[in-house]
Amino acid sequence: MFFRQKQMAYHAKPEKPDPNFAKMLQEPLGGQWGEISVMMTYLFQGWNCRGPQKYKDMIMDIGTEEIGHVEMLATMIARLLETSPVETQEGAAQNSLVGAIMGGARVEDAIMAGMNPQHVIVAGSGSRPVDSSGNLWNAGFMTASGNLLADFRFNVTAESQGRLQVARLYNLTNDTGVRDMLSFLIARDTMHQNQWLAAIRELEEDGLEMTPCPSNFPQELEKSEVAYQFLNHSEGTESEQGRWAQGPAPDGKGTFTYIDRPPAYTEDEGNLNPVDPRTYGTPPAPVPPAAAE
Repeated sequence: MFFRQKQMAYHAKPEKPDPNFAKMLQEPLGGQWGEISVMMTYLFQGWNCRGPQKYKDMIMDIGTEEIGHVEMLATMIARLLETSPVETQEGAAQNSLVGAIMGGARVEDAIMAGMNPQHVIVAGSGSRPVDSSGNLWNAGFMTASGNLLADFRFNVTAESQGRLQVARLYNLTNDTGVRDMLSFLIARDTMHQNQWLAAIRELEEDGLEMTPCPSNFPQELEKSEVAYQFLNHSEGTESEQGRWAQGPAPDGKGTFTYIDRPPAYTEDEGNLNPVDPRTYGTPPAPVPPAAAE
């Protein structure tokens, strides 16, 4: 159960409205690596967790925190849209450089071209569950597999990509209020990356899961001769210099070998058998009319 407090997790107050930056700020809200994605990812990972309670509680802690991050970004976007786009940006048109770029165009048209029109038309100057291009958020952005090691590795990626995008956005605004909120989110992503890395290590130390994941699949059922081969599938051999091409594998169960020219399985050329003629596919040879009856 969730119980909302009226206070925000952190303040989200810009110095002034900026509908163009509001559009960009939709990415860390509703984009593939945005806060809605990690919120839904962590909540479903927690609800589905069958492991020790310390993991479930930790996942639900961060999932609930992310609800607050969604609220912060949605509020910031709405506040960036509070003043009419035209009123907010008319002053910019007085700048000679901006005026030259506009080339005599209407201020309204120039501003609307740089913002997400749905912020006004659909949301009434509010945020939406979309990315910076207006694409709707979808559940395909989240992962909750039931295997905590697989999920925690995904979570490190999600927090890394999210932090990367917010850091880029930080450099795209001079608004001290926006930057202050972004600095908070960047710092929390620092914590969350370290949190998931620590959780991965603890899972392994607890003996619950290890590499290769899933560890309880019998490795004797693998085609063992290729399990630790690095296959050079491109021109050049620079990849041979890496740690992934020689020496013991990180799981301690094999040794990397480098295969410069991977063999093709010449006994299989990928040819298909003729299809049922009633599906009207193209056969390898003409089909007698009677065969299709």
